[in-house]
Amino acid sequence: MRTFVAGQEAYNASEFTELALGIDRELFVGVPGESHEERAARMDVAREALADLRERAESDEVAAWDALYAEALTRTVPMLRAAARRRRVRREGEAA
Repeated sequence: MRTFVAGQEAYNASEFTELALGIDRELFVGVPGESHEERAARMDVAREALADLRERAESDEVAAWDALYAEALTRTVPMLRAAARRRRVRREGEAA
């Protein structure tokens, strides 16, 4: 079965969410293995996108909900990074 949102096909759940909400999750959450420079550049763009959403939220309820969702995604990053670090340390300790 194929899924379409606003005339565009979504190939997986992540694409469906992006098309339905208009928000790229990876922009706010990041991707595994990104360098410090890539993360800094991504966060700069995410801050600008969030500022735009907040500005539009004053007159658009959907933008207000999108801004809340984007902010929540941004706050999840430290937990994910900490969990990944713990797994790496544990694996390195087991190998030694």
